[in-house]
Amino acid sequence: MPSYIQAGLCIPFCPWLCDVLCVHRARLWSAERKWRKSKDPTDLCLYQSLLSLLISQYYHSEINNLPDSRTLLKTHACFPSFSLLSEAEVSKIISFNHASPPGHGWGLVLILLDLSAAFDIVHPILLLTLKAMDVSGMVLQWFKSYLSGALAGVIDIAADWMNDLKEGVCLSAMWFNHEQCCWGSNETTFAERDKCPQWKTWAELILGQAEGPGSYIMNYFMFTFWALSFAFLAVSLVKVFAPYACGSGIPEIKTILSGFIIRGYLGKWTLMIKTITLVLAVASGLSLGKEGPLVHVACCCGNIFSYLFPKYSKNEAKKREVLSAASAAGVSVAFGAPIGGVLFSLEEVSYYFPLKTLWRSFFAALVAAFVLRSINPFGNSRLVLFYVEYHTPWYLFELFPFILLGVFGGLWGAFFIRANIAWCRRRKSTRFGKYPVLEVITVAAITAIIAFPNPYTRQNTSELIKELFTDCGPLESSQLCQYRSQMNGSQAYPEGSEAAATPGVYSAMWQLSLALIFKIIMTIFTFGLKVPSGLFIPSMAIGAIAGRIVGIAVEQLAYYHHDWFLFREWCEVGADCITPGLYAMVGAAACLGGVTRMTVSLVVIVFELTGGLEYIVPLMAAVMTSKWVGDAFGREGIYEAHIRLNGYPFLDAKEEFTHTTLAREVMRPRRSDPPLAVLTQDDMTLGELQNIISETSYNGFPVIVSKESQRLVGFALRRDITIAIENACRKQERIVLNSRVYFTQHAPTLPADSPRPLKLRSILDMSPFTVTDHTPMEIVVDIFRKLGLRQCLVTHNGILLGIITKKNILEHLEELKQHVEPLAPPWCYYKKRYPPSYGPDGKPRPRVHNVQLASSSSRYEEENEEVHLLDNSSL
Repeated sequence: MPSYIQAGLCIPFCPWLCDVLCVHRARLWSAERKWRKSKDPTDLCLYQSLLSLLISQYYHSEINNLPDSRTLLKTHACFPSFSLLSEAEVSKIISFNHASPPGHGWGLVLILLDLSAAFDIVHPILLLTLKAMDVSGMVLQWFKSYLSGALAGVIDIAADWMNDLKEGVCLSAMWFNHEQCCWGSNETTFAERDKCPQWKTWAELILGQAEGPGSYIMNYFMFTFWALSFAFLAVSLVKVFAPYACGSGIPEIKTILSGFIIRGYLGKWTLMIKTITLVLAVASGLSLGKEGPLVHVACCCGNIFSYLFPKYSKNEAKKREVLSAASAAGVSVAFGAPIGGVLFSLEEVSYYFPLKTLWRSFFAALVAAFVLRSINPFGNSRLVLFYVEYHTPWYLFELFPFILLGVFGGLWGAFFIRANIAWCRRRKSTRFGKYPVLEVITVAAITAIIAFPNPYTRQNTSELIKELFTDCGPLESSQLCQYRSQMNGSQAYPEGSEAAATPGVYSAMWQLSLALIFKIIMTIFTFGLKVPSGLFIPSMAIGAIAGRIVGIAVEQLAYYHHDWFLFREWCEVGADCITPGLYAMVGAAACLGGVTRMTVSLVVIVFELTGGLEYIVPLMAAVMTSKWVGDAFGREGIYEAHIRLNGYPFLDAKEEFTHTTLAREVMRPRRSDPPLAVLTQDDMTLGELQNIISETSYNGFPVIVSKESQRLVGFALRRDITIAIENACRKQERIVLNSRVYFTQHAPTLPADSPRPLKLRSILDMSPFTVTDHTPMEIVVDIFRKLGLRQCLVTHNGILLGIITKKNILEHLEELKQHVEPLAPPWCYYKKRYPPSYGPDGKPRPRVHNVQLASSSSRYEEENEEVHLLDNSSL
């Protein structure tokens, strides 16, 4: 048994014995390994039983017999750990036994020896059990989730501080934001709770005055200056150090999880730059959020830690499972919704989601949420800034405005997708896209200049959503709740008019309407800039603004027309039956669902934000309505649209393949294409192999027996071939251009004066995925989706015909969309496969077991018509 296990076992019994074992850890471990090779476990149990009997006899005998126990401990062969103890150490053990009360001397040492013997037998089984439990996977998930939660907390704290830096600074502590600066102040009032002597605006610091036109202009200028500075720094860092750090990252994550590799996209530089620039982009005031990029950050953490474990670093399929769990952790820390993160990974991101990935995602989301909760970045003991709770139930007649919000969300989603894709396509096709820094600075300047005069566009978007979600109460001082705060403060309105809106509420509604138009326009031009930009928060803000406006309108309608049949049964006079904050929450879910086309995961995420079960039905109604309305204009979400715009090889698992084409109609090469580049197993030279590699750009090459037989042997990747050739030329002698290259087990027979051959069998995939030429494309597409394949070889009776890549399938799907094929196959489709009862000569065809057979000549003509075999010249 390892010495560290023995030391752990003896801690409750004798601490000084642990010290003895720790001193001899190296000697004990080497001696135990040597003994374990020569002793049998059965003899171990026998010796242990004998030792127990002898120690019991010595324990009940006189003290003079103790030297025999010393001899026993020193010479006992069953426990080499104790046989290595020095004379002084054994005397220490016996003195401990003599000084201990009955039942705590040799008895405890005996228990230790019993446990030691048991663990010598059990610990191999324990190691196998830990291996079966996939401890490495659990450790990887823990490290990845811990770092994701810690980075999310740092991003939240830094973004809040830098966002408040645009308005002023805390003199007592520079690292405090506005809210933290005024927490300890005793000079704040309820009406002006955001004002305290410790917090100074830039006008107060520079001009020495807080009011007046001069201070307004100075604050306006400093707000714009800081916004442009943050935006310029963010886009510069992305352009210079990590171009992959821009955007949301979710379209690329979906593509990577489908089996496509984007090298460097999940690297350490991308993680570092995206973390820094995400804070700068959010603080610049652009119409974007940090929730989407947090998924990219979490996946970067998962990819980096996976290289510490060979099980995941050398297996792309295992690594994709880690990334699926990482995306769940990213959404968990973004919205404080662990269950919603798991469902998001299942519904929106993952290509293949087995059961073990489900509980790994759950564990990752749990750890990430726990770490973020421990950091408490918002100071409200919650995982998100806009956590709210409602205490008023919803009524049946409110389903109608909820469905209207769903319609608005679907229309907004369809409009945004088309407008944003059109602008991004124009950016790619014009010279304007060649200057990303200028574009970001221009958008940031327009955003800052227009946003400052309106208080609802000046503040952080998360704070805006929090204010729109919050239900009005006696402690709320927002302008949206003035009709309640004024009534509670001074009884300015007659009794019973507690739901009547004041001019302040109507003024706030006009400002919200302008903010809605501003957010819609700027979000279209912001998403897709060369800075980290998420879409969740801007979409939720647009829906929350629209929902709050609708909620206030329904509230005032219920107050002034409470005798209508819609309100008469549910709303009493003077009662609060309408919650405008609930409408804001439903509108936020509807707009986000219209953009992303999420359903189940979105409802659960918003449900976890509110903590109320009774609002699931309104959320479901609005989200489903937005999806139906959005699908009427196009079934693609914003992420699928950007995948198609960027040309990524992605097969959407939500689309059904209903066509009747075959694999031979999609495979390459076609009749007019150049021949397929293949390798032979034992009759190529190194120079010929290097010429094929240099003249082509394929990622791999099929290996066949010979150009005459065309029998498939395997598949070799281009990268593996290149690395193997470089290593062979560097480490092996007599490897020249005339060296024979072979993929077989044994070297071919060569002349005596020939150079040394090069064996590449170790890099050959002997079992590449293949389909026959008559395999329906419906099955081929499903295989590519489920397994994440990059290519598939097409054969006919073992003979290589061609290859199908994911790009070939995408091109085929585009052709089918342009020329819609009927769902039912045409009559000639079956006519080719099933010949008539009579042949061309008028005689009946032969039958075998009541099956009509074609003649040899007609079969030959049919094969030539349906199957295009590669001739010798094409290889």
